[in-house]
Amino acid sequence: MPSTSSSADPTTHAASDASPVLDLSADVTTLTAAVCDIESVSQGEAALADAIEAALSQLSHLEVTRHGNTVVARTSLGHSERVVLAGHIDTVPLTSVPNLPTRQVDGELWGRGTVDMKGGVAVMLRIAAEVAEPTRDLTFLFYECEEIEGQYNGLAILAETDPDLLAGDFAVLLEPTNGAIEGGCKGTLRVEIVTKGIASHSARPWKGHNAIHDAAAVLSRLTAYEAETITVDGLDYHEALQAVGIAGGIAGNVVPDRCTVTVNYRYAPDKDTEEALAHVRRVFEGFDVTLTDAADGARPGLHLPAAQAFIDALGVEVNPKEGWTDVARFSALGIPAVNYGPGDPNLAHMDDERCPTHQYVDAEAALLRWLG
Repeated sequence: MPSTSSSADPTTHAASDASPVLDLSADVTTLTAAVCDIESVSQGEAALADAIEAALSQLSHLEVTRHGNTVVARTSLGHSERVVLAGHIDTVPLTSVPNLPTRQVDGELWGRGTVDMKGGVAVMLRIAAEVAEPTRDLTFLFYECEEIEGQYNGLAILAETDPDLLAGDFAVLLEPTNGAIEGGCKGTLRVEIVTKGIASHSARPWKGHNAIHDAAAVLSRLTAYEAETITVDGLDYHEALQAVGIAGGIAGNVVPDRCTVTVNYRYAPDKDTEEALAHVRRVFEGFDVTLTDAADGARPGLHLPAAQAFIDALGVEVNPKEGWTDVARFSALGIPAVNYGPGDPNLAHMDDERCPTHQYVDAEAALLRWLG
């Protein structure tokens, strides 16, 4: 385990205003700390993208290109199979609780990004440096703006502008999974359910009709709803239908004429948005239902040869991905993808974000077994 007082610091500065430099020969924990210590809140990834691009450009076996603050590195060895390793380089903002620079405490690395997901980024950088002759051709995608609106997402932009750079037979997104493989992901959609009434003075409610009171029927259906667990490609996905917001009323002395309940449906990847929306409309038959946001999930594809080879090589637990991740973007391109990376996702975005350092080491060793 590297010491916190080690003089081997992979982030070095030739001068006070010099750009940070990443040393890819450093051990994976030290490299993770260095990547984390280059602050890169969404839309502020330039310094980290610069450091990644510069480090990868020193590796003769890789062809490196850059789109905005997304860095792509590829081998071209003529193998019949290409694997994509992907990870976002942005983080959510820091809070008032100081969690940078990183620090090691009792075998854990603490700080913003140690879980989500700069440990995975560091593992990718180590694999890029260590595996000059992989058993499959490799594409490394270090992309920007995953933590904010999808229009800024580096993967989404590449899919529109240069989809050939995303091409592959199998993809691994190094999101935190606590060292397990998580197959596919659930889809998500949000709808607004509107109840309409008649405004009146609250002292004379019989002159109007209270739209907020009518929303009780919407909430009753949600309370009575029994979500399904659906098996897809051998993995069990737990669906969920929940109210996540409610808004109504214009003044403290007015019976409201409108109320909006926002409902989120997390659905198994056996269905697409159209089918999921049809299900929600059936649940709320008789109400005004408007779709406001949706993203399809991804089937895990664990029956495919590339996925089976990955599972066999790693020999770790395989679970469903109960949330939504960018594996869905690969799935939309016809590329089977899984999530696998160091860190407990329950600690992502937390002030006490931290990861056992052995998970970085284990993830690097697992990918080396598979690719080296």
